Parts: sequence; structure tokens; C-alpha cells
Amino acid sequence: MNAFIENWGPVIWQGILETLTMTIITLVIAVIIGIPLGVLLILTRKGGQTENHFIYTILNWVINILRSLPFIILLFLILPVTRAIVGTSIGIQGVILPLVFYTAPYIARLMESTLLEVDRGVIEAYQAMGISTPKIIFSVIIREARSGIALSLTIATIGLIGATAMAGLVGAGGLGAIAYQYGFQRYEPTVMYTTIVILIIMVQLLQSLGNLLARKLKKD
Repeated sequence: MNAFIENWGPVIWQGILETLTMTIITLVIAVIIGIPLGVLLILTRKGGQTENHFIYTILNWVINILRSLPFIILLFLILPVTRAIVGTSIGIQGVILPLVFYTAPYIARLMESTLLEVDRGVIEAYQAMGISTPKIIFSVIIREARSGIALSLTIATIGLIGATAMAGLVGAGGLGAIAYQYGFQRYEPTVMYTTIVILIIMVQLLQSLGNLLARKLKKD
């Protein structure tokens, strides 16, 4: 056990840091893009406060197309775009853009579903009082849905962690790369099982924190 920690500890620790780096950077960017897209979807859909069939249809199609692509296919599909924007298609820097393309539409769709659960009667009551649409969005809809938003972002983050594991195939590093390069290619099953256990622990902790936050927001 001590020999394993001494030999593989630094490698696995580096993989954890790389996974967290990819997850945090991507999540921040994807939230900045995905939440406004989700709000725009509920505003422009049929019966929304600013109903616009054209905008909703375009957004709906784009999101559905991006969500239908497995991450590994999306990763290679937008390689030219990644190189043009970032200057490289390898390493953490080269994988952030594909991860954002993968995660942001997912967050947008989760946000749409969550925000649609807000009682329509409450929204109409505020509209009848002459409250502006931006105030209704931030003070009513998002506030009422904050517990569901917390759970939605938890689900999106867990999916993102899974995508970072596949990102190791293009040299992005992380726990997925360690499991593949050392555990599979070099026949080190202990390394593979260790990375799997670490990923399971990360997901369980994240889900527990998300559930706790959602319960707290629901009570407030």
C-alpha cells in the first residue's frame, strides 16, 4: 500500500487537480451561457412573456443538435474551431471549448425544465401588477425555482465530470487519462480501480452537497 502511494500518489493527485480545473473552468463558462439561454427559451416559447416562434425554434434546434452528439464526437467535430479560437486542440486549454459546447446546452435545457415548474398563476399575478419582465425573471421565476436550479446544476456538473474523463483521450489529462494510459494500456488495474473509486467519491460528494443546498434553498 505504501509503495503504491509512493509510486502513484503524485500522478493521481495531479489527475485530480486537472479534473477539478477542467470542471470548474468549464462549469463557470457554461453557467454564464446556459442560464441565460434557458431563460430565453421560456420567454420566447409559446405562451412566454416575450413569445417569439422564430427565436425559440432556432434555439431549440441548436440545443437539440448539440445535446444529441456524444462528447467524444463533438470533441473531434469542432477541432478546427478549437484551434482557431484557442490556438491548440490538446491539453486542458484545448478541451475547455468542447466541454463548454457540451455542457452549456445541457444546462440551458435543464434550466428551461426547472423554470417551467414555477406556478404560472404567480407569474400572471405579478404581470397584472405591472411588474416588468426582467424583475419577474430575477425576483420571481428564478427565486421560486432556486432549489430546482441547484439540483439541475448538480446534475450538469456530474455529467461534466464524466466528459472530462473522455477528454483525456486528447491529452487533456485528468483521472480519465490516468485510468486509460496507465490502468488500461499499461495493465495497471490497481491504478484504474483507484481512479474509478475517486470519481465515484467525487460524484457522491457533489450529489450530497447539491441535495443539501436544494433543501436549504427550498426552506428559505
